[in-house]
Amino acid sequence: MVTMADVARSAGVSVATVSHVLNATRPVLPHTRQAVLDAVEELGYTPNGLARSLVTSRTRSIGLAVSAISNPYFTEILQGVEAGALEHGYSLLIADPHDDPGHERKVVQLLHERRVDGMIVAPSADPRDLVAYLTRHRVPTVFLDRVLDVPEGEDAPRFDQVCAEGAEPTTRLVGHLAGLGHRRIGLVAGRPGLSTTRERITGYRHGLAAAGLPFDERLLVHGDSEAAGGERAAAALLSLAVPPTALVTANNAMTIGALRALRCRGLSVPSDLALCCFDDFAWADLFSPRLTAVAQPSTDIGARAVRLLLDRLAAPDRPAQTLRLPCSFVHRDSCGCAEQPATPFSPSGRARAKANERTLP
Repeated sequence: MVTMADVARSAGVSVATVSHVLNATRPVLPHTRQAVLDAVEELGYTPNGLARSLVTSRTRSIGLAVSAISNPYFTEILQGVEAGALEHGYSLLIADPHDDPGHERKVVQLLHERRVDGMIVAPSADPRDLVAYLTRHRVPTVFLDRVLDVPEGEDAPRFDQVCAEGAEPTTRLVGHLAGLGHRRIGLVAGRPGLSTTRERITGYRHGLAAAGLPFDERLLVHGDSEAAGGERAAAALLSLAVPPTALVTANNAMTIGALRALRCRGLSVPSDLALCCFDDFAWADLFSPRLTAVAQPSTDIGARAVRLLLDRLAAPDRPAQTLRLPCSFVHRDSCGCAEQPATPFSPSGRARAKANERTLP
C-alpha cells in the first residue's frame, strides 16, 4: 500500500509538505506542489480519509436532509449541493425527513452522529425540535428553500439560509392572469407552516390587491405541497358554486394534481380554466398546452448552500446571512396567451425586513 512517506520520497520533499499540499493547510511553491501531485498520480496514492479525520477532527463530509427527494425541484437542488461539495473535496450523506418533525429530528441526529462537518437542511413546517438540537450541539447548518425566523443577538444561533423569492413571482402570476381579464383567480397553496407557503399566499393577496380584486378565502385551498393534495384542492375549487376561471398552483407536484382534477371533470386548459404554476420542470413544455410557470434557480440554491456552509466552517462567528435568489417567468400558453421567451423578474424595490437579508443577482 502506497503511503504518504512514499510520495514524499518520490517528490523529494518532506511528509509535512505532502500533507500541506493534499490538505491545503499551507501555501506551497507551485513547482513543489506540482511535484507532489505528479508523485501522487504516478504512485496511485489515495489519502486515508479516516486517519485524516482523526487528526483534524474533520470528516470533509456534509449532511443533507431534504424531503421529497424524488420531486424534480429538490432533485435539482441535490445536484447543486453535490456539485458544490465535490468541487471542494467534500462527500455527501443524504437523508429524507419526509416533512415529519419527529423524523426530521431523528435523521439530523443520525447525520450528526456520523460526524459530518455541517448540515444543509430544508426544514419542516414545525422545526422547533430540529432548531433546538442544532443549537444545543452547535452544528454548523444552512437552511435551504424554507427559511426560518431565527432570533437575533450576540448569543443567537447563527443559521445561514438560502431560498428563492416567493412573494413577488406569485404576485406577477396573479397580475398576469388579472391582466387577461380573470376576476376569480384561485390558489392551490402548499403545506401550512412552511415559509414557502406563507410567502406565496402573501404574493397571491398582493397580486389581487394590485389588480383591484377582493380576496375571497374560498378561492384559497391548501394542497399540502403534494400531488394528491393538489388534486383535492383543485377539486374543491372547481366544486364552488362560482368556481375560479384561473388557477395558480404553488408547486410542481400540486400542478400535476390540479391537472388530474381538471381531466376528471373533462375540463381543458386554457379554454375552460387558465393555469399558471410555481416551479418549472423538465416536462412542463411537453404538456398540451405548455405550462406558464415561475422557474426557481434550484441548482444554484444548492450550490449557494454549500458555499454558505463552507464559509461558516471557515468563520464560525461571522454574522448569519439569508440569501434570496430571483426567479424567472416562463411565459408559455396554459395562461391563455401566446408563448413568449422566459424573462427574469424585476429586482425588488421593497425594503428588506432584516438588514442581513439580500437578493442576489
